[in-house]
Amino acid sequence: MTDLAADLRETFVQLADTLADDFDLVEYLDVLAFRCVELLGVCTAGLLLTDPRGRLTMVAASDEKTRLLELFQSQNSEGPCLDCYRDVEPMVCPDLVRARGRWPKFAREAVNAGFRSVYALPMRLREEVIGALNLFGTRPAVLDDEKLRLGQALADVATIGILHHRLLQRQEIVTAQLQTALNSRVIIEQAKGVLAERLHVSVSDAFGVLRAYARSNNRKIVAVAAGIIDRTVEIPR
Repeated sequence: MTDLAADLRETFVQLADTLADDFDLVEYLDVLAFRCVELLGVCTAGLLLTDPRGRLTMVAASDEKTRLLELFQSQNSEGPCLDCYRDVEPMVCPDLVRARGRWPKFAREAVNAGFRSVYALPMRLREEVIGALNLFGTRPAVLDDEKLRLGQALADVATIGILHHRLLQRQEIVTAQLQTALNSRVIIEQAKGVLAERLHVSVSDAFGVLRAYARSNNRKIVAVAAGIIDRTVEIPR
């Protein structure tokens, strides 16, 4: 196996592994940025992802200059990454000097920072778009089709990994909520039995008493139920 093939295999394995208990999104995206620099021959790389409000936010960069430029791009709502995200199409800019008419603020800032070319690739899975990957060069240059396809493949597998991790998180939240509901139901059922015995009423009537007490005292019914079980709440007969 050649060094390049081995590096590619290792990179795709890393980007596909989002199931680890200690998964860290920032570290994951840093790996993507640095691997793009190594595998694609670009100078630097940066990533912007959407926040819960749908706004693009800088989340990773392979160096400080790129981080600042990505922040500038998102704060000024101008640049190839934003266009790439909006149009869900790669943005190809082999010479930023010639792009001053399209992105006047961004192009000026990028050139002043020492960059001359940029390629933005969408991070998407079917209809869902979560951000964009930027690849920067320090001289006017054109990435060949093979490298662009590889860059898009890296962006795609990272997108799948991120969305998979988000889905697992949502499932864990739902599972935790369900378990909490089940635990609450057990506590309430136990409290109904205790209250029925103390008040010498039916279990059905005991629940009515429990609910009425919770409402009149502006407390959650499960909290009152727990208090009945541990005898910190006394409901008179």
